[in-house]
Amino acid sequence: MSVTATNRIEGRFRALRQRGAKGLVVYLTAGDPSLDDTGKLLVTLERGGADLIELGVPFSDPLADGPVIQRASERALRSGTTLRKIFERLPQWRQAVEVPLILFTYYNPVLQYGIERFAQDASTVGLDGALVVDLTPEEADGYVAAMRSRGLDTIFLASPTSPDDRLERLADLSTGFVYLISRLGVTGERQELAATVAALVSRVRRWTPLPLAVGFGVSNPAQVRQVQSLADAAVVGSALVRAIEDRYATEGVQGVERFVRWLRGD
Repeated sequence: MSVTATNRIEGRFRALRQRGAKGLVVYLTAGDPSLDDTGKLLVTLERGGADLIELGVPFSDPLADGPVIQRASERALRSGTTLRKIFERLPQWRQAVEVPLILFTYYNPVLQYGIERFAQDASTVGLDGALVVDLTPEEADGYVAAMRSRGLDTIFLASPTSPDDRLERLADLSTGFVYLISRLGVTGERQELAATVAALVSRVRRWTPLPLAVGFGVSNPAQVRQVQSLADAAVVGSALVRAIEDRYATEGVQGVERFVRWLRGD
């Protein structure tokens, strides 16, 4: 069974359970449109009611991401955003927000940075964990050991096509929560949730007591409520990144905050 690290993530989900509430997890790409703006947006997302924030590391070959997040990565890379620069800014960002922060990244930037150094610096700057989207369970032992030794959560992805033995392994490697992919393919907004969500939640629940968060395609309040009726949290990524793309330049942080409150049904 999974081991749950005692940190902000566990504390946030415990508080939600005590209130009989479900969580809203949101994603934004660090450095989009700039690192200065990212600091402002983190505060805005917390003020709007996000329970946990995934901070994406821009990557030049984002195979799992749809066009909205790809564009955000391109803007962030053009602004000079790197993993090192994100770590440099994180202590300042961490002081400004209380919600859990996890890094959402591909494995290549972690390898280039160095696994041990990545885990050490992530702990030092105030992150609560990371989700390495393309890291397979077969290659994860060294990374998981480095992260757990620093008290950081390791979140893994479970998909509808994962066989039970793989779901068990993913659950065992995960702490904090398990991220369930609602559908196959890349990230992006969808008109309807996949019919496989309920079955996947039920299957993963067999292997772990950890909170389960469902993402990929969740983009409006009705879908958020639908996911929350099945799992412990809904994850909104592309829809929020599009809102930043469409609204931030003209409406400022107020437009982004209104979007998060709309997702929550406030």
